[in-house]
Amino acid sequence: MPKGYFLSAHRSPANPKKRQAYLELAGPAMIKAGGKMLASTSTVDAHENGVVEQTVLVEFESLEKAKAAYRSDDYQVALKALDGGADRDIRIFEGK
Repeated sequence: MPKGYFLSAHRSPANPKKRQAYLELAGPAMIKAGGKMLASTSTVDAHENGVVEQTVLVEFESLEKAKAAYRSDDYQVALKALDGGADRDIRIFEGK
C-alpha cells in the first residue's frame, strides 16, 4: 500500500509565540496519529515558486491516515494554538 505524507511549507516566518504553542501540540498529535517525522528544517534550496522557510514532512502508513491525522481533534487543537500565526502551504499526498 502506498504511504501518505503531510507536507507543510511556510511562505513567510511564523509568529514565534504562536509557532511555539503549535509545536508543543502538533508533533505529539502527528505521532499519536501514526506519523513519522521525516524532516523539519529551514535549510531549503528553493526553486521556481519556492520560498526558503520552514518545511516539514511527516510520513504515514497511508493517505487516509495522513488525512485523518490532519482532521484529528488533537491536531485541530494545535491549529487553534497557531491561530493564523503562519502562512503555510499544507499538502497531504500519496507516495510510492
